[in-house]
Amino acid sequence: MALLLKNGRVVDPVAGIDEVADIIIRDGVIVEIGKDLSIPKGETLDVSEKVVLPGLVDAHTHLREPGREDEESVASGTAAAAHGGFTAVCAMPNTSPICDTGSKVRFIVERAAEEGIVRVYPIGAVTKGQDGAALAEIGDMLSEGAVAFSDDGRGVQSAGVARIAMDYLKAFDAPLIAHCEDESLVGHGVVNEGVVSTRLGMPGWPAAAEETMVARDIRLSELTGCRLHLAHLSTAGSIALVREAKARGVRVTCEVTPHHLFLDEDVLIGYDTNLKMNPPLRTAGDRAALVGGLLDGTVDCIATDHAPHAAHEKELEFELAPFGTTGLETALSLVNTHLVATEKLAWADVARLMCHGPRAALGLPGVSLAAGQVADITIVDPEARVEVTREWFVSKSRNSAFLGSKLLGKASEVLVGGYFALKNGKVVAR
Repeated sequence: MALLLKNGRVVDPVAGIDEVADIIIRDGVIVEIGKDLSIPKGETLDVSEKVVLPGLVDAHTHLREPGREDEESVASGTAAAAHGGFTAVCAMPNTSPICDTGSKVRFIVERAAEEGIVRVYPIGAVTKGQDGAALAEIGDMLSEGAVAFSDDGRGVQSAGVARIAMDYLKAFDAPLIAHCEDESLVGHGVVNEGVVSTRLGMPGWPAAAEETMVARDIRLSELTGCRLHLAHLSTAGSIALVREAKARGVRVTCEVTPHHLFLDEDVLIGYDTNLKMNPPLRTAGDRAALVGGLLDGTVDCIATDHAPHAAHEKELEFELAPFGTTGLETALSLVNTHLVATEKLAWADVARLMCHGPRAALGLPGVSLAAGQVADITIVDPEARVEVTREWFVSKSRNSAFLGSKLLGKASEVLVGGYFALKNGKVVAR
């Protein structure tokens, strides 16, 4: 297959390019980038006025398969990823059963090969059953394709177990993805502890519950030399701890989510369960600190924490409803609306935070807009208008924190290995 992308704004800080250019793709590989290119046969796609980026990857996706295919599946979740502009996702292990053995990782790899629209990188559990006691089959999972390890959804509560896990992972140079939540401090908390939790009459969840674990895991990473990636940070204190650790040379990276970047606890007054998160939405000051972390390089990547839930689950009372929001299909539009269009970030920063940053943090295969590189490419129409309605989603679930929002910009095409996963805004079926 030969494909010529004409007249797009090609942006990739790794390749050192930000200019209007053409790209020739053949047999899944970028052959040439330059001006006024042509091909003797094949398809030519005019991408004038669009931004061409190296393929975006989400470092934190819940595909729910196996066990909750009513909420999401590999097929539907990867279709949602393509719709949102992603060429790859990292599948978290808190499925049912937990992904804690080599055979379970193999299941995800095989299912992705059969039904995936984009690439899927499995993440294995740190402990058996994510119960925080005994280490899971880390070596076997690595051999079957796991790229990192996490007890996401709870986090390893025992410092001793976390230290043993880091010592073990260090031998493989595999990252531990930490869900930083001290359950003894969270208690029954469901919203950020403070003025809003008091107004709502809801149990509070203190910032210290996250920051205590961030400090602990940074110190353990410093002790063991293990690569540490901190998931969905939500507080100013956490960002400060990471900034200080990086200055000391600790092998720590971190991510933030669009919902923590662009929403704060004040939106909770209506008791909308789509806004119930783990960790919870924090204060406006915390939100500003997360954006500041993006701008100064403390934060390595933007990740969605895509957490689909069935409609009847989110229709429960606020205290009983599950935590989480879908995120794959709105992340890119939100970043463009709130950060690029407002000139806080450039498109090169988007490539850094949504392509190169997550790949480096988790040790994923690199992609770049240069000759000889695999053609994993995201093409964005920055002026497209998006109204976030239930009908707009490709995901099986509609529990978005941004329902009703009017956003600017969206992916128009996604190429995975040189083939369209998204074309003219529509997912291309396998």
